[in-house]
Amino acid sequence: MTHFTSPCQVHDLPGRALLVLPPEIDLSNASVLRARVLSFAAARAGRLGVLVLDLTRTRFMDSQGARLVEDVRHRLPPRVLLRVAALPDGVPYRVLEVTGVRRDTPVYDDPARALRP
Repeated sequence: MTHFTSPCQVHDLPGRALLVLPPEIDLSNASVLRARVLSFAAARAGRLGVLVLDLTRTRFMDSQGARLVEDVRHRLPPRVLLRVAALPDGVPYRVLEVTGVRRDTPVYDDPARALRP
């Protein structure tokens, strides 16, 4: 496991990656997170098939978090699948539901399930 000093943790596996996002996502850190996630994906171009954004430890997320997911989805290479892990009773799950992001991005309640091929 590789740790970024901030704002997320990375679990880099062959062909798959899990990025554990911080406890809060809002205007103050969403752009930095977006840049880190996209930089991570670009550095693994050709080797990455599934990218999972893990929001299971995120307690607060506003619309900037939903926008982050949408921006990442649109900027990933077409062959890279984006998945999200979020607890069904958590704020991130509800934000993704209300904003409609769940229609286009699969959301799993368990990061391990989201990583499966």
